[in-house]
Amino acid sequence: MTLTVAIVGRPNVGKSTLFNRLVGKRIALVDDQPGVTRDRREGDARLGPLQFRVIDTAGLDEADGGSLEGRMMSQTDMAVEDADVVILMYDSRAGVTPLDEHFGNRLRQTGVAVIPVANKCESRQGAAGIYEGFSLGFGEPISISAEHGEGMGELHDALDDLALVEEAEENPEDDADRPLQIAIVGRPNVGKSTLVNRLIGEERVLTGPEAGITRDAIAVEWAWQGRQVRMFDTAGMRRRAKVSDKVEKMSVADAQRAIRFAEVVVVLLDAQSPMEKQDLSIASAVVEEGRALVIALNKWDTITNRKEVRSLLYERLEKSLPQVKGVEVVALSALTGKGVNGLMPAVEKAHKRWNARITTADLNRWLAGMVEKHPPPAARGRPLRLRYATQVKSRPPTIALFVSRPDAVPDSYARYLQNGLREVFELDGVPLRLLLRKGKNPYAPSS
Repeated sequence: MTLTVAIVGRPNVGKSTLFNRLVGKRIALVDDQPGVTRDRREGDARLGPLQFRVIDTAGLDEADGGSLEGRMMSQTDMAVEDADVVILMYDSRAGVTPLDEHFGNRLRQTGVAVIPVANKCESRQGAAGIYEGFSLGFGEPISISAEHGEGMGELHDALDDLALVEEAEENPEDDADRPLQIAIVGRPNVGKSTLVNRLIGEERVLTGPEAGITRDAIAVEWAWQGRQVRMFDTAGMRRRAKVSDKVEKMSVADAQRAIRFAEVVVVLLDAQSPMEKQDLSIASAVVEEGRALVIALNKWDTITNRKEVRSLLYERLEKSLPQVKGVEVVALSALTGKGVNGLMPAVEKAHKRWNARITTADLNRWLAGMVEKHPPPAARGRPLRLRYATQVKSRPPTIALFVSRPDAVPDSYARYLQNGLREVFELDGVPLRLLLRKGKNPYAPSS
């Protein structure tokens, strides 16, 4: 398996300079004038022992689709689509601009792994802009100087971690031999550390009534029914507007990193005030990262109107998180231990669905039935043809659907297909990606 890395960012942040350094040659044109790179450029890269494929892209900029800039943006989109990892580069001397934030949000919607990189950090002038990269929401930025080769060791470590994750996803047969990676996340003071201690049966992490005791993401290794588990206890995540302390910013970034490397994320709620806006924001971040999700309702022993609380919770989930319809919900008390035994079976069930593999034959029988039941609507007087479906990836399940005109498929019809996939193949509660592609059946025999 070869890792594919795309370097993206707004114009003139140093993407081509980094590309040249990674491939070890001056292949890409470099100049202070923005917009020199227009096409995608690919090369074989090396960082220490790590070898990978790297793609240099045009500067991200908002533009009309028919213009030259718009076509350049389309090339960048295709590079992101091909990539396993995206390096989102920004200029530390200029700090994070609104355009950087815009394209950070755009990348987040793709679900691809993103490494924020602050370039031009070789002088004091760039020091302040490094920490602005936390606002992009992809964790701690890596500070480098592409021109002088500084920070390449840290970049290697980040890429190597993701290469191991990708390799594990490509080799699910080895899954039973690897620890199951779980992250426990939630608002401050909902009982995350208490739950971790209860699960492993010892006072492994510090707890107390004060909010914010946990700062680092603490990894705890233990065994559950013979299965090795690596569990991360994380810092409480408040709304970004309320996070001003530098240490807390780093703690939240550490929690976001734990989400990125987990397989199953348990979002712990306080049953006394379940599914507040921040709870939904955290759960949405888990889904955007493509991780399996389990909802745990803590402090259940303090609730008297349980039926009403459950009803309210399910209503909020259905309305605000339809993309993980049927997510596992476990009510428990970390303090007393009641209901805690139900958490790991729910985690295992979510993990199994997240790893689901569906044969191409089964997918196309399903597709034929869906089209027969509800044919796609014609667009501008021309019929849409759904030609073929195949699973291109698991973790989470990702289905490619080859269509005559992908851009003409209505959102409502795409949702109809996604709901059908969930129902027929029992994929409740995990992110499910449906990629619409243009092209002929790639598996059909050539004539």
